[in-house]
Amino acid sequence: MLLASFGQIMGYVGYVLIAILILLLMITVHEAGHYLVGKIFKFGIEEFAIGFGPAIFKKRLKSGELFSLRVFPLGGFCSFKGEDGVSEDPSAFNNKKPWQRILVLISGALMNFLLAILIVFGMFSFYGQTAFKVNKVYYDTEYTAENSLNSGDVILKISNKNVYLITDVMDALDGKKQGDTVEITVERAGAWVTVPVKVRQDVSFHNVEDIAPVYDALGFYSLNADNQKEYSLSSVDLKVNFFERIGRSFEYSFKLAGTVLSVLGQLLTGRLPLSAMGGTVTTIIVTADAIRTGGFWYLLYISSFIGCNLAVFNLLPFPALDGSRVVFCLIEWIFKKPVNRKVEAVIHGVGLVVILLFAIFIDLQRCF
Repeated sequence: MLLASFGQIMGYVGYVLIAILILLLMITVHEAGHYLVGKIFKFGIEEFAIGFGPAIFKKRLKSGELFSLRVFPLGGFCSFKGEDGVSEDPSAFNNKKPWQRILVLISGALMNFLLAILIVFGMFSFYGQTAFKVNKVYYDTEYTAENSLNSGDVILKISNKNVYLITDVMDALDGKKQGDTVEITVERAGAWVTVPVKVRQDVSFHNVEDIAPVYDALGFYSLNADNQKEYSLSSVDLKVNFFERIGRSFEYSFKLAGTVLSVLGQLLTGRLPLSAMGGTVTTIIVTADAIRTGGFWYLLYISSFIGCNLAVFNLLPFPALDGSRVVFCLIEWIFKKPVNRKVEAVIHGVGLVVILLFAIFIDLQRCF
């Protein structure tokens, strides 16, 4: 019994290590984006670091740049000369043209997003695109097989828009009134069929976790002996050809990025509680659990989601993030004069502290 428990613990530790490696890969790719574009425009680069904390390995390259591996594998950075101050060196970050700095700043997010697209393409190639299969449909005198979907239908499109995520179904139905008709394209008996589905009740969603209105509006349920609803909608793998896979990989990745933005918006407006968020520790735990229960498919999915998440998050105009630095570059570009460098450095410093404290707070509040 003790050996079994020890084996289970060590097995879970393995999944945690995989989750840490995924996060480290995404951060390294992000910083590599800054590094590569910085090299193109001949920015002075002081150090490229994988991880943070004390260095366990250092190597000075012929170009003078320092490459380092650091003890904590949960971060990384690409340090430019004169990034947070005034420097006489023409290669210093703040001495470069604003548009060049903007390209360097957004290149990290772009690399995350491109990697996410590549991962999604691999996921679609190995497993197929996730689609939703209707397992149960409730009919009565008003809602029949002619104006409803059937058991076994696989949802492909709603109102001629591809369906990738359950949020696509939610977005397509949100605001619909009872009696409205929605054109839904499904795979039925190997053929693609478009069905004019009659909405069974008014639809309004409060947050991305509230999917019950989907089942109620489309009748995806049966009634048990106690006359209670038993919902049923499962996921299946949809195979598409090579060229369609490329286009769908881009579209799916944009959908993931849109989901991240939607969640952030709902958090800001209070439609989602803070408990729905997580910091670095929560991300690692959720990723490890997903890989443990879902295997390689979930590894690919969660990796693509983390990539899109990092891309979107880093472009937010919040102090210390790349998006905020882009704003300061735009101000300098438009008004031909930078914001005082010391003031900007203080703003980013405070922003970094706030982000770190907030990440720790939301991790801790999930524990209590």
